[in-house]
Amino acid sequence: MIIFGTKGYLYQLAILTLVCGRCGNPSAHTLRKRVTKFTLFFVPLFPISTKYAMQCTFCGAEQKLVKEQAEQLQAQAAGGQGGQAYGQPQQQQPYQS
Repeated sequence: MIIFGTKGYLYQLAILTLVCGRCGNPSAHTLRKRVTKFTLFFVPLFPISTKYAMQCTFCGAEQKLVKEQAEQLQAQAAGGQGGQAYGQPQQQQPYQS
């Protein structure tokens, strides 16, 4: 008897502050990676599929991304910059009295 199947793993890669393309609110967006692995006797052996997505924490809108877009957004998050793939970066206005 052989027991096999799949198991999904969800990784949070980065959190970016962007203006949502759906609701228009400047909010945090999580960059996530979902990996599905083949398992044999409940031991994950190798990845079957990898998918990337960006989700707005305000309205819950989710957009699927390709690997290149996800890597670019992750690099921008590490550099402290906003991203442009899902919406527009949040513009900060100087304080005026």
